[in-house]
Amino acid sequence: MAKKEKKEKKKFLGGLRSEFKQVRWPKKKEMFKYSLAVLICIVVFALFFMLSDVIIAAIRTLLEG
Repeated sequence: MAKKEKKEKKKFLGGLRSEFKQVRWPKKKEMFKYSLAVLICIVVFALFFMLSDVIIAAIRTLLEG
């Protein structure tokens, strides 16, 4: 039973290694662009939700008197 598990593990790790060879890792310039895009999206969404919160709070204050 143990030999079968070792064989399966070796086969799995061999397949894993061959898959990692096929991966195309991003270049430094691409990574910078992607990171910048993510940061910009985070800031835009944060501002949107902050503004929404302020507007809802103002409306709620007006309605409550």
